[in-house]
Amino acid sequence: MSERNFNAGEVHTLKDMVEYVSGSTVSKIITRSDKGNITLFAFDKGQNLSEHSAPFDAIVQVIDGSGTIIINKKEYVVNVGQMIIMPANVPHAVEAKEKFKMVLTMIKA
Repeated sequence: MSERNFNAGEVHTLKDMVEYVSGSTVSKIITRSDKGNITLFAFDKGQNLSEHSAPFDAIVQVIDGSGTIIINKKEYVVNVGQMIIMPANVPHAVEAKEKFKMVLTMIKA
């Protein structure tokens, strides 16, 4: 099973594909299948994804602003154009000390 929310064969500007919403975290699936998913996120200042772990590596790419990624209690500031890998089975979280957008890629197979 596969899900895709954007047309293939078209050019898309990542940071324009998801909008900021005051006081919220917005997520939008680009594509999802049993082999993995790619999801866009827009975090308003002060929003977060609480600490959790996943059985697969996850790659965060910041496409607007700057976000704080916490991996195993250590904070990393990731700026636009940068990425970080959150390793499988290690606790991680995301904090928006300012509003920012990111792409999350998880490959399961």
